[in-house]
Amino acid sequence: MRALAEEFGSRSEAVRYALLRTYKERLIEQAKSDAARVAADPDDRAEMLAIQRFMGVAE
Repeated sequence: MRALAEEFGSRSEAVRYALLRTYKERLIEQAKSDAARVAADPDDRAEMLAIQRFMGVAE
């Protein structure tokens, strides 16, 4: 905590940084999990391709 407080100027800012970093890491892990689930499901893959085609980002 001391090192973070020194780096970020205060204990409050250090805690804020740690909370936001942890939250961001959780979101990234959830996105990876969701991507793996979608990639493993042919119906989900087909739906994503249809959406991409509709948006003009896939042929």
